[in-house]
Amino acid sequence: MSNLSMVPEAAPPSQGAVPCCTPLISAELSTPDAERLATVFKALSDPVRLRLLSRVASHPAGEACVCDIADVGVSQPTVSHHLKKLREAGLLTSQRRRTWVYYRVDPDVFAALASLLAMPART
Repeated sequence: MSNLSMVPEAAPPSQGAVPCCTPLISAELSTPDAERLATVFKALSDPVRLRLLSRVASHPAGEACVCDIADVGVSQPTVSHHLKKLREAGLLTSQRRRTWVYYRVDPDVFAALASLLAMPART
């Protein structure tokens, strides 16, 4: 099984992620898997994206309207650009409701990333 089966390959936002259970240290990454994982880490490497992701993840309703999370110190077009990158990496899903877009974090993706990076306990 691929280490990155949880990272969608240009998947539409409506597709759910499939968590993987093979830790990164148990097998060498293939080139395609390394490229997909690099896309996820690149999306997570920007401070504005991390703040946006955190706002969505910590929102009491489990999803957040773009109008509730856009105040991160950059312009609205820049916020849209960063949210698009998070969606493309499979970290967020979105749904348009009239004039607003609502974002949700897929918990399976984060569980899969956690298991992918898990180190075995040392005894």
